Amino acid sequence: MALAHLLAADRRPLPAIWEGTLVASRLIEYEIWTRLHAYKLAESHGDAAHGIIERIALVELAPPVVERALDEFPCPVRTLDALHLATFYFLWRQGQPIELASYDHRMVDAAPAMGMPLLDVRAI
Repeated sequence: MALAHLLAADRRPLPAIWEGTLVASRLIEYEIWTRLHAYKLAESHGDAAHGIIERIALVELAPPVVERALDEFPCPVRTLDALHLATFYFLWRQGQPIELASYDHRMVDAAPAMGMPLLDVRAI
């Protein structure tokens, strides 16, 4: 979602998503900068990236998160997605009122299969 917003992708979340509380695994910071460097956009998009990252409450990869990521998922997920889902699962199990926002079909399939809620991320 953050990269789609930064890169003005064809599919972006509604602007209202940025008005709420945002929480993500610290991995999002690495993913944003890795993509910006790969596309040679760090200089032109760096300030915007910093602004987005500062709006997000970053959750560290604490042992309970990593332990959940090591467990089986109800459907196939990629490695970093497993860590994102494990972060979301940890927060959700702690009673945090959160919803997963993603365009990744693997994550969108896995979250409800794990009993976790999804946010409607209709694109503009």
